[in-house]
Amino acid sequence: MAVSGVQNIDLANSIYGASNTEDVTVAKNTAFDNLFHSAVEMYKETDALQDAAEESEMNFALGYSSSVHDLAIAQQKANISLQYTVKVTNKALEAYKELMNMQI
Repeated sequence: MAVSGVQNIDLANSIYGASNTEDVTVAKNTAFDNLFHSAVEMYKETDALQDAAEESEMNFALGYSSSVHDLAIAQQKANISLQYTVKVTNKALEAYKELMNMQI
């Protein structure tokens, strides 16, 4: 069985908007950069929601706020955000481990 080379590579490059290999490399680096920055922003947002929940708890405990409803909402937002962040992190680690276990 003979293996033939990749044909119509220019067609594939024109479809994806790349004119040469350097364009593809830059696009991949940009994609990873965007992914990394969105992950950092997700962690920052989760941290901000955790801080807001702690502040709501302190305000409620000190008597500055009497709204149990607002306290419950802040705690629930922080909890859901933390669960989402943990799940995304675990999936990213799973994908990384799977990539590292691949044999070339």
